[in-house]
Amino acid sequence: MIAKTIRTCFPIAAAAVSDKSEEINKLNVFPVPDGDTGTNMSLTLGSVVKELAALPADADMEAIAAAITHGSLMGARGNSGVITSQILRGAAEGLVGAEDPITSADIAAALRNAVKVAFKAVRKPVEGTILTVLRDISTRADACAKAKDSYEDTLDAIVVEAYESVARTPDLLPVLKENGVVDSGAFGFAIFLENFVAAALGRTTAVAEISTTFDASADSARENALDRVKIEANDDWEGSEYRYCNEFLFKADAPFDEDECLQFLASMGDCELLVGAYPDYKVHVHSNTPNLVLEHMLKLGQIYEVFIHNMDMESRERTAKIHEDQDAGAPAEPPKPLGYVAVAAGSGEAEILTSLGVDVVVSGGQTMNPSTADLLDAVSKVNAEAVIILPDNGNIRMAAEAAASACTDKKVAVVPTKTVPQAFSALFAVLPDSTLEDAVEAMTEAAAEVRDGEITTAVRDSAASDGTPIHAGDVMGIINDSIDVVGSDVKQVTLDCINRMQEDEEGDSLTILAGSDLSDEDFEDLLAAIEEAQPDLEIDSHRGEQPLYPVIFSIE
Repeated sequence: MIAKTIRTCFPIAAAAVSDKSEEINKLNVFPVPDGDTGTNMSLTLGSVVKELAALPADADMEAIAAAITHGSLMGARGNSGVITSQILRGAAEGLVGAEDPITSADIAAALRNAVKVAFKAVRKPVEGTILTVLRDISTRADACAKAKDSYEDTLDAIVVEAYESVARTPDLLPVLKENGVVDSGAFGFAIFLENFVAAALGRTTAVAEISTTFDASADSARENALDRVKIEANDDWEGSEYRYCNEFLFKADAPFDEDECLQFLASMGDCELLVGAYPDYKVHVHSNTPNLVLEHMLKLGQIYEVFIHNMDMESRERTAKIHEDQDAGAPAEPPKPLGYVAVAAGSGEAEILTSLGVDVVVSGGQTMNPSTADLLDAVSKVNAEAVIILPDNGNIRMAAEAAASACTDKKVAVVPTKTVPQAFSALFAVLPDSTLEDAVEAMTEAAAEVRDGEITTAVRDSAASDGTPIHAGDVMGIINDSIDVVGSDVKQVTLDCINRMQEDEEGDSLTILAGSDLSDEDFEDLLAAIEEAQPDLEIDSHRGEQPLYPVIFSIE
């Protein structure tokens, strides 16, 4: 009966955690954003489900416990997943000797063993986490056993205690209280426990829900606990001094000193875990040198299923996703009269365009022209009654015009800019409260006044505007779409182009953008040379980070 109940209820509870994994992921965690807690717990539980499914129909509790232990160890992901695996192992092993029908004493004994195994696996347990919830429900189960409560009442009681314990985590962990959240691992564990119990007592058929039918007092306690579950973006998270979450499976070649190995892992970082039994282990540690961790363990045996997560990046991505969700749920702002879409090839170009009022910057340029659909999608994201598209490349103009013609829910026009510097000038020309027509006219006139140059490298043999031969690899200076300068040095070709343009028509200001292939040192050297050659020219320099073109500039 016990074995059958576990095999029936475990997949239901695992599915509930999987369904709520994104909600769990968004909760801030402590001590560091260790991957995605909900996803990690879900993957750990899913591995157990597969192991259980592979057992014969008449498998006894000993086989069930072995499957849970092996499956959770092999599938454990992240700090939360590894600790969950030890909780499951301890509880399952604690039920091996239980007989049907199960009693409150059996439940209490299983949870006491889970506490023993899980706390032993963690060198430095932290209060206000999943371990705290485990200990609290074990204490409640002991009280139920002492009172000789029924197993049904005991299961109800530990679920309520789990959520009440989750609600208390901010009081135990200051960083949670400061940010108004509960511990994500603890919350995920409570969801698993609630759905397991609900399935065991036949009280739910919809695993996507986390609601069961308790008596009134229990239900009230549960709702009060859940009131403290908040999902908020934390833009001030300082994170850990360690960047990488390292986890992998390890098969030892021979017995080794586990305490000594744990001490080594602790010297590499924090949150170190070494769980399992000879010869199979799961290793977890946060470190800035994952290579040293792997090299050390390779001396002791074989490693496999290696996962290395960058926790800084995961934290930023999670915060961004939370902001997106919050923005999606916020009341819609009324559309502004005029919005802008522009195309840029470099991150620096995009930042400047955004600072000048562009709502959506589409990535594109030479060799990577955005499609009509890309531009239409960008237009759809602009909350404005009318939108102006700045293609910033002659090859993109037709796609922009096609997008403007295809858009039916707002007015769209195109200002035919050929370069990003033209877009800069066009955006400066727009007066506040301009109509679409007035803005297009002013921007088009401003862009036409811009004389621009581009420095790039020839990819095949050709000829300059004056017939000078061009060979693949030569540096070309393009002035207003005409290849007028050919050379072998970016700095010299740039200077020749600027000097030639100044001779034709003297300008007052130079806007110059460094491409991704031009180092800061070379850029500074180039700027110094321009200042020396053109002392009266006011220079506005930026990192454009555009590919293929080490220098793009304009003179006005």
